[in-house]
Amino acid sequence: METNATAPAKELRTDRGLTNMILFSVVTCGLYAIVVESHISRELNLVAGPYDGRKTMHFCLIFFIFSWLTLGIAPLVWYHRTSNRMGRELERRQIDYVFDAWDLWLWCILGSIIFVGPLIYIHKRMTAMNLINSDYNERG
Repeated sequence: METNATAPAKELRTDRGLTNMILFSVVTCGLYAIVVESHISRELNLVAGPYDGRKTMHFCLIFFIFSWLTLGIAPLVWYHRTSNRMGRELERRQIDYVFDAWDLWLWCILGSIIFVGPLIYIHKRMTAMNLINSDYNERG
């Protein structure tokens, strides 16, 4: 059995998707979405942190504390920053997938007019993180 010397000790999830996000969020009254976003913030710090020198604030702090203090602005800023950070990590890892803050503003904010826009954003966000995690699992 041959092992890759650069592979991480712990593999990150690569199976997140829109269907699970919707179904489990409905069943758990939104708690599943909070858990997924918390995992994404931690995984993004693990994967991108050594290269970009940044640290994404944990989603629970944003959701439970800063969201109501800033009247909902902090989560928008957090999603904007994490989307851009994910886009930079996709580029750094040379993954052929386009995702950044434009997706947040076009699909999630403007796209809410057509109802399916936020769903497209969630799908793109989960796909981007799955691709980053998959590459991390292979190459470290």
